[in-house]
This record gives sequence, C-alpha cells and structure tokens, in this order.
Amino acid sequence: MIEEPYRWMEAIANRREYIEHQLAGGSPIAALSYADGIVLFTVGRERQKIFEIYDRIAMAAIGHPGDIERLRMAAIELAGTEGFTRSADDVSLRRLATYSLSPALKAAFEQIYGAPFLTRLLLAELGRGTAPNLFARLDYDGSLHTNGGSIGRTFEDFGVLAPTAHATARMEEYLKEHQDTSASLEAALRTAAEAWAIGRLVSVDAERAAPTAEQIAECRREQFSAAALEAAVLDRKIGARIAYRSLPEKEVRELLEGR
Repeated sequence: MIEEPYRWMEAIANRREYIEHQLAGGSPIAALSYADGIVLFTVGRERQKIFEIYDRIAMAAIGHPGDIERLRMAAIELAGTEGFTRSADDVSLRRLATYSLSPALKAAFEQIYGAPFLTRLLLAELGRGTAPNLFARLDYDGSLHTNGGSIGRTFEDFGVLAPTAHATARMEEYLKEHQDTSASLEAALRTAAEAWAIGRLVSVDAERAAPTAEQIAECRREQFSAAALEAAVLDRKIGARIAYRSLPEKEVRELLEGR
C-alpha cells in the first residue's frame, strides 16, 4: 500500500513523457487579434486543424485526429445545448474550457488504465462590443492557460499552440513585441506566419536561440511551398451572429505575398 502513491506518480510521469513525444511533430498554431477580429493560422499537410465551435468561438488543435474530433464534438454539443436552453450570449469560451473540456482532459490523463487525449487545444472568442478578445490554451492534462485579465495582468491579444513549452514561449515573446491590434488582415496574417515559423524552428531544435529574420524567411519559403496553408477569421464586420469564416488557401497565399 505504501508503494501505491509512488507507482501512480511514476505512471503519470511516464504518461506525460509519452504524450510529449507523440505531440513533438505537431505544427504550431498562432491566433491573434487584428482590426476587424481574430485570425488563426497554421500549416498542415493532410487534415484540418482549425474549426468553428459556435457563433463567436473557434478552436484549433494539434495531436491525434481522433482525439481532436472527440473534443471538438463535445465542445459543439455543449455550446449548442447551452445556446438552446439558455441563450447564445451565455455560450462563452470560459464556460467551455472550465466546465467541459478541462475536466474531460484532466480525468482522461489521470486515469492511468485508460487512454489519455493526445492533443493540445487553443480556443479563441471574439469579444462583444468593447470586451476584449479571449484566448485559452488547454493542455492534455487539463491545465488551462488564458491570455490574462486577472489581478495584476493585462489581456494579451493573442494565443499560441506549439509542440513544446520552449517553442510556445518563443512564439509568445515574438507576438508580444510584434502583434498589433489595429493591423489589417494582411499584416496580421503575416505576423501569424512569422510566429508559426519561429514555433516550427524552435520545435525542431530545442537548443536554438531566437531565430533571425533570415532564418524565419527561409523557413517560410521551405515549409509553405510543400504544405497546405490553413487560416480562418472571427470577423466582426460580417454583420451576422456567426462571425467565423474559413479562408481559402489561395486567398491566404495572396495575402501573405501582398497580392
């Protein structure tokens, strides 16, 4: 009996190491505020990573496709039920993350005889009126990281998702310095693409210092030519309750190239 807590902690540590290894090759995701809303950007090859959840809420994810789909459907079901039984205004990122997704991830992670979720999630919510946009990152163990707003902290107008904590930190450092809430969609998309390149470079080489502008540009050229570009916006100018719009890849490439 004395050994049981130790065995549980060892099993949790092994599980964490296994999940980190499985997520190591994931493609980073950047989401940031711009003049008309929020833009989300990533690079992939085979499957979708950015999704609509509800009127003003989007989700992006890295990890196992089956686990991502299970969590996406759970979020959609909860949001739809909340919107139907109460009102659309009661559906919020905080409720989805705090009362549904985070507990589900934590329970699966700690049940060592069951399969954990092999995924990390990023949620973005377009603020109503003058309210700030919200971003939240959910890890596979249920831990929740928001973009601030608590005592002593100001809201950050971005959220990122990366395979490693080091890559996440580097992307956040870059966006703190370069992100502009008054930027056009074109400028915001370019900033997101550069943040993605930083996340990619640091994920591949954990010992790398902050990449130079030349290294970022070279990474973009190499990676973007061989993969699909995926982006979506939560656009307050649409004028409808549903603010989500997926951007065609052709439009994304034209915006990044300044055409």
